[in-house]
Amino acid sequence: MLRDQQLLDEVDIILPTGESVHFRLHGQKLCSDSARCYVIKDAGDDPDVTNGAEIHVDVTLARASGEETVIIRGGTGIGHVTKPGLAVPQGEWAINPIPRKMIGQVINEVFSIHCPLLTSQGSPLVPHVTISIPNGEELARKTLNSRLGIIGGLSILGTTGIVKPISSLAWTETINAAVDVAVACGCKTLVLSTGRTSELAAQKHLAAESGVTDHPCRAEGEKLPGKRLRKLSDEAFIMMGDHVGHALQACERKGIRNVVLAAQFAKLLKIACGHEQTHVSSSRLDLNKLQEWLARSPRAARFVPCVVQANTAREVLETTGAAKELISLVGNRASRFATQLAPCLRVKVLLAGYAGEVLYFR
Repeated sequence: MLRDQQLLDEVDIILPTGESVHFRLHGQKLCSDSARCYVIKDAGDDPDVTNGAEIHVDVTLARASGEETVIIRGGTGIGHVTKPGLAVPQGEWAINPIPRKMIGQVINEVFSIHCPLLTSQGSPLVPHVTISIPNGEELARKTLNSRLGIIGGLSILGTTGIVKPISSLAWTETINAAVDVAVACGCKTLVLSTGRTSELAAQKHLAAESGVTDHPCRAEGEKLPGKRLRKLSDEAFIMMGDHVGHALQACERKGIRNVVLAAQFAKLLKIACGHEQTHVSSSRLDLNKLQEWLARSPRAARFVPCVVQANTAREVLETTGAAKELISLVGNRASRFATQLAPCLRVKVLLAGYAGEVLYFR
């Protein structure tokens, strides 16, 4: 639009995969030295908070202070990177390398055709590309961006340009990024939690053990064999959700050696039963396994009737009064399975009660 000084209603974009995709443009505005428009994010069936978001781009021709041929920056609703370990250096706009490469390539391609607008009174002008998301800062509060060190808005991500329906890829990539940030920040021990309740319980418990009580989210504690209790930083706490196997193996692969696995009883039982992904399998099958384990344990066999009559793992925990024998059996098996998945890790298990208390930590 800027080059030809003519409004367009649609455009074809070549994605990194080589596929050409058609986009409808909205909000077109054209001036002599700038053009702007936006597209609407379509996440398909993926549960993405950015579905329906407006992604705005403004291209302006202006002089550059250096030798850049394209200048890419963020505007309203785009975050800044504030922690090491991400694909973009600290202090930069949270626009990842592949989107930057795509923008640079297409800008250079478009302006490779002679454009008199690129000179002003004999001085060369450079396209300045500003990306913005009007409600990006609000949407970012519903993501894990702040934990990763992306502050003030959303990030412009992507490797292929295509969202896979009902994909867990976004979550596992967030886990990878969180571990990278933790490693870059010098964390030696990470706390992997299946949910926010178990994470809060771990933060509070570890803070108390380390003697840090001023702010449970700023400084926490860890207890390692033969070592003094040390503080853990925010970056050490990672929400893995249901992706237990992926999170443990990512930690091992990236050089972490000590992990605290924090979960509530139903999720911990799934881990103990050998589920790498805790959003799978029938709860009744898990209870059947628990019944078999209890039946073979002289100290815990008396709880078998509770399991037989129960409909859920939570009901088992509550009807047994959170019996130590039951909890220890499940905790030990969960720890054993975690070690099988990532043999180089030293794993401790923390069981969070449904009221946020810690029932087991070993």
